[in-house]
Amino acid sequence: MRKLSSISITITLFFLIACNEQEQATSGLLFNFESGNSAGNFVTKETSWPTIKDSVKYGLVGNFNSSTACQSDEAFEFWVELPERNYKVKVVLGDMEKPTSTTIKAESRRLMAMEHETSAGQIDTLDLLINVRTPIIDSVNSIKLKVREIGYVNWDSNLTLEFAGECPSVKSIIIDEADDVPVIFLAGNSTVVDQENEPWASWGQMFTYYLKPEVAVANFAESGETLRSFIGENRFAKIASLIKPGDYLFMEFAHNDQKPGSSYVEPYTTYIDELMKFIDLARNSGATPVLVTSTNRRKFNEDGKIVNTLEEYPDAMRKLADDEDILLIDLNAMSKDLYEALGVEGSKKAFVHYAANTFPWQREALADNTHFSTYGAWQLAKCVVQEILDSNAELGDFIKEGFGSYDPTQPDSFKSWEWPVSKDGTVLKPDGN
Repeated sequence: MRKLSSISITITLFFLIACNEQEQATSGLLFNFESGNSAGNFVTKETSWPTIKDSVKYGLVGNFNSSTACQSDEAFEFWVELPERNYKVKVVLGDMEKPTSTTIKAESRRLMAMEHETSAGQIDTLDLLINVRTPIIDSVNSIKLKVREIGYVNWDSNLTLEFAGECPSVKSIIIDEADDVPVIFLAGNSTVVDQENEPWASWGQMFTYYLKPEVAVANFAESGETLRSFIGENRFAKIASLIKPGDYLFMEFAHNDQKPGSSYVEPYTTYIDELMKFIDLARNSGATPVLVTSTNRRKFNEDGKIVNTLEEYPDAMRKLADDEDILLIDLNAMSKDLYEALGVEGSKKAFVHYAANTFPWQREALADNTHFSTYGAWQLAKCVVQEILDSNAELGDFIKEGFGSYDPTQPDSFKSWEWPVSKDGTVLKPDGN
């Protein structure tokens, strides 16, 4: 778990009973951060959740400057130990006396809300849908986590929320179980994974921001993965144990599959064969497969055009999508347009290129032409969303209203990008290059 500077604080834990004339009462957890609140609007009772007994383990870490909310001038974190499943989370934000701005990241820095602003006296409620999971598949089998994954927030037994921004202010958090919601499973490598540490990022962990709280995202991607290693490490088996009718399975592989070694696959033969295992898993489970062509690396020729380092793999996936009538998100083509629009120098902003001492924990310069900065991941997530909308697939119903449109040849200005940096960072590059 990320460790932030800590201060002792008392949290009153209530169990919320919500009911109306038409529905039976349903239970949930209410964490009330207003120390002066008599909780008159809430009924205190034991929860009917079968997985919750007499107590719940939880924690709050940060420095706070208000007695009426969890309010801070820096990032703070809340966690609660909960069983693996999806959860509906209501976060009540705001302050009666001052304006606030709150960014919310869940688990391993999944973006859920960005710079949500309230004016003095304004109280807002945000609805989130968050996937919580562990590596365990059954009593015998588990995902074979890499050493670097041990301790990642994505894999612990907690639901974790990080609040950041100019003045994050949280008055309460309400958590309910969310069974039977559709889930988007993500399978892929370092360009997709929820990157645990700054300044690394991927489109997968930004994608969550654009979705309505009607669909959950379970990101099983990991740095350095190939189609075969994904299966060999039981990530495939974990998805197989969870996926159900109405779900989606996104696949983006090629960066590491094209490298010599035991996981190497040929574009039009074994690459297709391995992808078909994922496609068949989705179809046999009543879920929808979605193919995603791999993002380009940042490599330009003398004319300022992107060099295709991925060879025939994107074309092979395009052909497979056409042959099998599968939704294709052509991130390879859109990333080419994006990088060329940014230019040779400007495209460095989309990748992890930082001068020495940009961050407190970074002593040496970073220059990586495969892995994305938060700005680059943000732009690529927009590419994914636009491709979904352009496809007119039912999946587009889950995109939040107000997205508008995105053209990678006219990317958002880097100068307009503001990202509240999480406190944990590393100069260690993700696996794969």
